[in-house]
Amino acid sequence: MKSLMKVFLIVLVVAWTATIAHAAEKPNVVIMMVDNLGWGELGVYGGGELRGAPTPRLDKLASEGMRFQNFNVEPQCTPSRSAFMTGRHPIRSGTTKVVWGMLYGMTQWEETIAELMSDAGYTTGMFGKWHLGDTPGRFPTDQGFDEWYGIANTTDESMYSSHYGYDPDESVKPYIVEAKRGETPRRIKEYDLAARREIDGDLTQKTIDFMKRSAKKKKPFFAFVPFTHAHLPTTAHQDFAGKTGNGSYADVLAEIDYRTGQILDAIDDLGVRENTLVIWLSDNGPEEIEGYHGTAGYWRGHYFTALEGSLRVPALMRWPGKIPAGKVSNEIVHMVDILPTISRVAGYKTPDDRIIDGVDQLDFLMGKQEKSNREGFPVFNGDELFAYKWRNWKMHFIQLDSMFGAPAKLNMPHLYNLIEDPKENYPIDKVDLSASWVFPVVLKKVFEFKQTLAMEPPIRLGTPDPYVPPKR
Repeated sequence: MKSLMKVFLIVLVVAWTATIAHAAEKPNVVIMMVDNLGWGELGVYGGGELRGAPTPRLDKLASEGMRFQNFNVEPQCTPSRSAFMTGRHPIRSGTTKVVWGMLYGMTQWEETIAELMSDAGYTTGMFGKWHLGDTPGRFPTDQGFDEWYGIANTTDESMYSSHYGYDPDESVKPYIVEAKRGETPRRIKEYDLAARREIDGDLTQKTIDFMKRSAKKKKPFFAFVPFTHAHLPTTAHQDFAGKTGNGSYADVLAEIDYRTGQILDAIDDLGVRENTLVIWLSDNGPEEIEGYHGTAGYWRGHYFTALEGSLRVPALMRWPGKIPAGKVSNEIVHMVDILPTISRVAGYKTPDDRIIDGVDQLDFLMGKQEKSNREGFPVFNGDELFAYKWRNWKMHFIQLDSMFGAPAKLNMPHLYNLIEDPKENYPIDKVDLSASWVFPVVLKKVFEFKQTLAMEPPIRLGTPDPYVPPKR
């Protein structure tokens, strides 16, 4: 009996040791997401010095991995972050637009990438802007993150207290907060204009501390770092204010590059560079508001529209020895693809009890295939389908050229060839019928997508918890 028990204990020890060894082999994942930085801002995208601030650290990061010329997001902050978190188009999750004064964000029924990473054995930390719910049950530490430091909503809240007639008893009084998993966030300090200048430096230090603690425990870590730059008010830290001599936006661009470099240096200092997947991207196209406005470079448009300037953002990925260095791709990739792509990296299973719109792009990233596994996607702005992008074509159903404009439903969809007309100025259907074959192709894809919404009815904006989906 004793010998049998001894054998049993040996088996347990071996299994436990194998589990620990397997966990140690898992790559770390660090995702840095800037806010409203346009396609044309970085040096490697034609910006940098032309925008008043070289971006040497980001340009180097691009050379060490893959640079995307056709990485796509949603037109607004909340939906882009929801797409990243769930791998689902926000129309499914009730997270289609930025709202104020009402219940919003992801229901607890949604499975987030943080929850999946946690289940796969990762320590999970988030440092920055959430914008996916500001009520108990919908904070990052309710949705899979072990710890969080940052802001619940949007950065322009930092301006509120400086505005004429501001009433803190009636309006939002924003705070920078901190929390551990399952805790109610604890207020650290008011999020005002002074704190706005400092916050990205604080987020960087919090991220580095998190990585150090995780590495010391020899546990794989998932660090999500949604910076607040370059969202308005676009004002840099005191160490960068006036540094470029080219205005506030250039100062912020210089700070973005520097903060990225600090995190990359920390990864090197920890000796985990070879075993860390780094993803750096923007959540939306550039600001349009004068004084804070950015540029989409080669493309036209700002966020809150369905133009390429709203949808295409800078995106860089590095994983030494896995993702080929110096690769540039114009293949279509979408924000929803991150969750299923990382599933094979981290070893979690993509949920199969709901529609996941993202596709696994790992073989494409690692150079095992030249083509992306995606050819297109629907473009919702709020709850309405504004456009559908397929290959090098874009079909608009609702016209909107500015976030301040009035959306105009088109009697006849406008079709654009994005190679011949990257600014989307000259709809082909107004010129000739040489591309008429594209209409039935794209409209069929629209019909097929709408069928999935009938099969799995979308969660409505403002739906409270607990949410129970209807039986399929």
